Amino acid sequence: MSHGNGYSTGRVDLDLIAQMIAPGSRVLDVGCGDGELLELLTRKKNVDGRGVELSQEGVNACVARGLSVVQGDADTDLADYPDDAFDYVILSQTIQATRNPREVLRAMKRIGRHVVVSFPNFGHWRVRLQLLFSGRMPETPSLGHSWYDTPNIHLCTLLDFTKLCDDLGLAIEDVVTVSGETTRRLTRPGAIANLLAGDAVFLLSRHDRQTR
Repeated sequence: MSHGNGYSTGRVDLDLIAQMIAPGSRVLDVGCGDGELLELLTRKKNVDGRGVELSQEGVNACVARGLSVVQGDADTDLADYPDDAFDYVILSQTIQATRNPREVLRAMKRIGRHVVVSFPNFGHWRVRLQLLFSGRMPETPSLGHSWYDTPNIHLCTLLDFTKLCDDLGLAIEDVVTVSGETTRRLTRPGAIANLLAGDAVFLLSRHDRQTR
């Protein structure tokens, strides 16, 4: 999907994240997978990009792209980074697979001036209907695993994530929800967005940044 910026990865959430990143920024992509987003940001936004990836296969793919990526675990290895080390810390479609999402988000807040998080919305109407009528754990395009083999161990809704941001003192600068090919930009998600969004991308910053 293209957004009029002259480039597209084919993954809507990655394209949306790329739009949120200022050119020339210092960026850490946590759970960067094969490096698709990091490569895009390096080429099109001229960022100083670094990545952390759990799987050796992902690290190898990133290195093959010429990216600076280390093998690491979001739950444990973010503690090694100093305060304010990056302008943006990104966690794309990964927070629901971490063991302690609250502490991961807290660490991202500490090391980045801005935090970008995308995740599947467990409050989407299709998820609700599947659970209501089938009585079984839902499977959707964003949640395409059976309950017994899913990496998604901490699913949440838009409202759940918004509350966590409030609890951690993270200001919501921008939210874009995704439903199929439709994207919507919000200032703060409410009940309707929580019902309609299949996925969401949040741009966050510390509250104390806004007062400086």
